[in-house]
Amino acid sequence: MHTCDFLLTIISMTEAPPSFCFVAFPPHTKNSCILFGKNSARPRDEVQEVLYVPSKGHDPGSKVQCTYLEIDQVAQTHSVILSKPAWMWGAEMGANEHGVCIGNVAITTRQAAEASKLLLPMDLVRLGLERGTNAKEALQVIVSLLEEHGQGGSYFQAGDQGFQSAFLIVDRSEAWLLETVGKFWAAEKITDGVRCICNHLSLKTQLDLEHPELRNYAQSQGWWSEDKEFDFSETFSEGDIGDHCSGKETLENEEELTVESVINVLRNKSSVNCVDTFLTTASSVSVLTQDEKRHCIHFLTGTPDPSRSVFKPFIFVEDVKAVPKVQSSCAEDCHHEHSEYKHELYDAHQCAISLMDNDKDAGDKLLCTMLDLEKQGIDAMEDMLNSSNPIDPAEVVDLFYDCVDTEIKFYK
Repeated sequence: MHTCDFLLTIISMTEAPPSFCFVAFPPHTKNSCILFGKNSARPRDEVQEVLYVPSKGHDPGSKVQCTYLEIDQVAQTHSVILSKPAWMWGAEMGANEHGVCIGNVAITTRQAAEASKLLLPMDLVRLGLERGTNAKEALQVIVSLLEEHGQGGSYFQAGDQGFQSAFLIVDRSEAWLLETVGKFWAAEKITDGVRCICNHLSLKTQLDLEHPELRNYAQSQGWWSEDKEFDFSETFSEGDIGDHCSGKETLENEEELTVESVINVLRNKSSVNCVDTFLTTASSVSVLTQDEKRHCIHFLTGTPDPSRSVFKPFIFVEDVKAVPKVQSSCAEDCHHEHSEYKHELYDAHQCAISLMDNDKDAGDKLLCTMLDLEKQGIDAMEDMLNSSNPIDPAEVVDLFYDCVDTEIKFYK
């Protein structure tokens, strides 16, 4: 698509791109673990990097520059692994050292998105991970910042398009579904079953927490009256309320969900966004152990199209090795075209995709090699989960680095 046509498409968008995010609880999952996953739908030429940020203490009065807005920093931030569009400060999804995972999806509502450059919802994902030791604490971080600063600004580097946002915030024991309309919000606590979020409001009448002025605001806009039961989706949705989420039925009907089965759901074409303007630019799956003495395991692609990407494991331990090959060489504050943000893994993977598109035999052979590499990683992680011995940090400190390095070598 021509650049001008692409920009016009972005600018004229009324619907949010269809990302997909889920959480699954025991007994639907293997090893009594909680599973979290996300496909990130973004502009198809946008590069998504994987960034590890270690925990850090900050001086009193310190500030942090988010994508558009500078805010007060906290005294201590946690270690995080982020899958993020390379041009922005915030992240589409990620996890922290305490076993908290957060993903967000763009949604459209009756409330127009704020054009002012405030906090992007992706900034709120990162801030929640850097500041929350559990899911509820991360939720409180996000809503307090939302109420103080508001959300606003373009979701895309090209064009000027904003949306409201929904967040799935998960830890080792529970999840919170948070949906927002400007500075207003509502949340539901989830402790069992399977829950998916897509690009529509899904909270109904079961609200465990909400903005204190939420109902007054809805009433002032003429969207709700006190003589009617308060239904969040019905009140704030624009047009028909959707309840379909691609992949939801498969997740709910699977007898026992495993890392491999949920990766396959993310790879299924019904869950993968691949159109002229948008693509699933990165994906992730996290395995959260309920025993806090055991490590959580996070699988990230760092490359687009999960059906032709490798999910690589990452574990939080001391002195995790940085992985420059999945990080953009462009500084966070520069403003170039998407091509300037390409990292080494992205470039190598694009060559592999080109081979698969143009030489079926060679492409199929390479894809089999990629999937075999992934299977080795999943099997090794499965052995760790089933072992009675704790993980030796020395064995996994270079885990993600080595997987990325090996993947690139296969592409060459």
